[in-house]
Amino acid sequence: MAFGALLETFVLAELLKLASWSHVPLEFLHFRDRDGNEVDLVIEDSHGNVVGIEVKASASVGATDFSGLRKLAEACGKRFVLGLILYDHDVVVPFGERLFAAPISTLWK
Repeated sequence: MAFGALLETFVLAELLKLASWSHVPLEFLHFRDRDGNEVDLVIEDSHGNVVGIEVKASASVGATDFSGLRKLAEACGKRFVLGLILYDHDVVVPFGERLFAAPISTLWK
């Protein structure tokens, strides 16, 4: 558990650095609904577009890992543009419309 929290913090720091280059203001949020579904990071731009990011300290990802991202997509409707799980592997895997698992190293490519 401690490594997972550390990894989430590291990814947030990297995303904040990348966001500093953006010409569009970005807001970083967290999503949790009343049923306990959550998304680690939610990035919303000034146009209302939303990207959800989950961070997993695992080399494998399954469909159930996307439950929070699916709930976020439902809550945001058309404003939801992408849901990502960043994980410890080297392959990008699609998991449905606008949902992907991608290597953490994608942040630097």
